[in-house]
Amino acid sequence: MSRLSIVYDRFLLIMLATIALAMALPASGAVAETLHAVSTLAIALLFFLHGARLPREAIIAGLAHWRLHLLVLAVTFVFFPLLGAGLKLVLPSRWIGPELMLGVLFLCALPSTVQSSIAFTAIAHGNVAAAVCSASLSNLVGVFLTPVLATALMSGGGEVTVSVDSILRIILQLALPFVAGHLARTWLARWLERRRNLLAWTDRGTVLLVVYLAISASVIEGLWRMLPWASLAVLFAIVSAILATALLFTHRLSLRLGFKREDRIAIVFCGSKKSLASGIPIANVLFAGNPALGMIVLPVLIYHQIQLIACAVIARRYAQGRC
Repeated sequence: MSRLSIVYDRFLLIMLATIALAMALPASGAVAETLHAVSTLAIALLFFLHGARLPREAIIAGLAHWRLHLLVLAVTFVFFPLLGAGLKLVLPSRWIGPELMLGVLFLCALPSTVQSSIAFTAIAHGNVAAAVCSASLSNLVGVFLTPVLATALMSGGGEVTVSVDSILRIILQLALPFVAGHLARTWLARWLERRRNLLAWTDRGTVLLVVYLAISASVIEGLWRMLPWASLAVLFAIVSAILATALLFTHRLSLRLGFKREDRIAIVFCGSKKSLASGIPIANVLFAGNPALGMIVLPVLIYHQIQLIACAVIARRYAQGRC
């Protein structure tokens, strides 16, 4: 547990430093263009490596837990989007503004995490094999389904729109490298197994680069100067409420459906989490060139940190037999 906390505490500090750097020294002109080209290649490499690391054996073995996987997918791609659509209807737009509201909707369309879902399931003594398969399947489906869900949720969202070209870029820049990586797994599996840290560093490095570029664009456009502290406080409350609702829903529903304790743990962690590693690159492609990108990804950044803190506490309680 302490090792996981140290890793993510360090990453949080680096993330905050990256945001501070972007606000103090935003990338612009030729520098921004060069970094955008680098980020495009880095994102393609990231999804290629994700595809190469997805074991076909895990997919086949996971078929035995089809009820668990269907439940996680339903929570991720049905319950969350419905929750986002409900918030869109009931929340006054003046509370957080249109860009942050679009960010909340985008958050609700994202797939689950992989690494941290598996890590917390292991800490809580849950079904790790099922978590591996379920989280991986969620990310695979998310590459194709997240842009479609985001388009549906954001329709009529004002100036920020999702075009057909954006979805095609998702397929070209994310889905094709993912599929190519998985097809190349036969030749790359052993090499990647000996370099387990490679994907972790690619994950974090790509996220940091895209966050820097997104915040930079927003700073140059002056969007951060127009963000009231009250709206930020409301956003924290909304994101926290979304996570709390998802955690309670997955726990109660998995209990009601009669899943074993180990399976319930996997469902709670895989079903309630949202992927920063997939979400930031998808947003970068989906909203390419949009100055509001920094505001749109802000709910994802906040949710990521809150889910790590909350799930660390819950995993410890599970491990101690208190849940």
